[in-house]
Parts: sequence; structure tokens; C-alpha cells
Amino acid sequence: MILAALALLMSPPAEPHRFVYLGSGRYAQYADLTSLTPEGSGGRIRVFQVVEPDFRAAGAGYWGGWSWWRFDCSPGGRIDRLDFAAVREGGGEGPAMVDDAPAYEAAPGGDAFEIMAAACNPEDYDTDATTLEEAVAHGRAQLAING
Repeated sequence: MILAALALLMSPPAEPHRFVYLGSGRYAQYADLTSLTPEGSGGRIRVFQVVEPDFRAAGAGYWGGWSWWRFDCSPGGRIDRLDFAAVREGGGEGPAMVDDAPAYEAAPGGDAFEIMAAACNPEDYDTDATTLEEAVAHGRAQLAING
């Protein structure tokens, strides 16, 4: 037990996130550009959705949720949400639920289009947050402004 705790303390810190704000509507959405993994003419990226401060389910408070997305940057490329995992207040992540919906063409102005724009052109974006807590604070401020 003590050795396990010591190992955790001595392990290198996790790589910081590179959250870029994509917009807000019902949720504030952030692409984590550190998760960007190239695959062919596209790749995979993890996106975090921030919810309002008072969001609760089954008595628990939530910060939002993570989703992995697969995308294709070629003309007419498609995007596919692969899963969703809720994130409780404090950062505890629930199990991922698979999203079986088929890939689709991202419509300009929509959330998926914004994900593809950031994923296909990451150098065009400034970092808005480097921790999950910062992304939640930034997202909730955006929701308050745009709500």
C-alpha cells in the first residue's frame, strides 16, 4: 500500500491538456489538442463538453463529459462520435458508452464542424485551458455569457 502510494507520487506528472474553446450552446465544447492522433487523412481527437454549474443526475453533480471522435480532413470528409463518458464534479470519469451512430458530414456552423476545423488545423488555435478544472471554469463563464 505504501509502495503504491509512493510510486504514484514519484511518477511524472500527466501531460497537460491543450483545450481549445470551440463554442457554446447547450454545452461549452473544447477540443483537447494533446489527444490528437493522426490516422490517414484525418485522425482521432478527444472533446470535452462542459455543463452548467448546477447540472445533477441521480443526486451527483457533473462537470460534463468526454467523447472520442474520428474525423477525415479530406474534402467531403466525415466525422464520427465514438463514445461518451460523463465526468463528475472533481474529475471522476464514468465508464465510456459506445455511440453506434454512423459517421456523417459535418455541417458548417455545427459542433461537429468546429471539432473538425480544430482537429484539421490545430496550429490555428490558441490554448484556452491546460487543466480540466480550467476548462470547466472557462466553459461555465462562456455558458453564462452566451446562455
